[in-house]
Amino acid sequence: MTGATTLDRLLGGRVILHQPAAGYRAAIDPVLLAAFATAPVGGRVLDLGCGTGAAALCLALRRPDLVVTGLDSAADALVLARLSAAASGAAPRVTFVEGAVEQPPGPLRYDAIITNPPFQAEGTGTPPPDRQRATAHVEGLPLAAWLDQAIARLAPRGRLHLIHRAERLPEIMALLWPRLGALTVLPLWPRAGLPARRVLVAGQQGSRAPARLLGGLVLHEAAGGYTAAAEAVLRDAAAIPS
Repeated sequence: MTGATTLDRLLGGRVILHQPAAGYRAAIDPVLLAAFATAPVGGRVLDLGCGTGAAALCLALRRPDLVVTGLDSAADALVLARLSAAASGAAPRVTFVEGAVEQPPGPLRYDAIITNPPFQAEGTGTPPPDRQRATAHVEGLPLAAWLDQAIARLAPRGRLHLIHRAERLPEIMALLWPRLGALTVLPLWPRAGLPARRVLVAGQQGSRAPARLLGGLVLHEAAGGYTAAAEAVLRDAAAIPS
């Protein structure tokens, strides 16, 4: 691994995360995604495009019964993810595999998939000058193809969970319906009264349940700092009801 790294902690210190000192660094999105995920006891979960492993590790520390696999094409990021798994005591249950999202290795189907795809469609906006940040933020694989791969890897009754920009919610819903049922949308409000910038979305293979729009999670108080509900998720490893 080349370049300076930092040692950060998530979930109140439960997850020890090695990250690049410069370039793409995990913020709260992967923690929120992991808190939103549901899977059967003892289930297999895939983190598609796992990066340095923040979401995979947060889920594994929240749910010690799960077996979690992280997939990413960035070898440098996976070196850090494996170091973090060992430091967090999750290595026996979390493995990280190098591979392209469009060509996942192996024939396995998963009980749940979590994913934090690049948010910026190619050709829109100005990509970050840093290569790692550009890879994390700008679609190399179109969102439709990314979600195709996720759905193809779901086991019967398996659930897909993703976090994305609220402005792309119509596109996401059109791509998921009618291939998945029980579609669930949870807005993430930056502060009470402000428009959501991020949404959490889930759907289930083989379900005919109707779509639901949940009340959402307010992240920050008006005066600053996280709300009590957000603190419970980010620090105390509480689940986000879905």
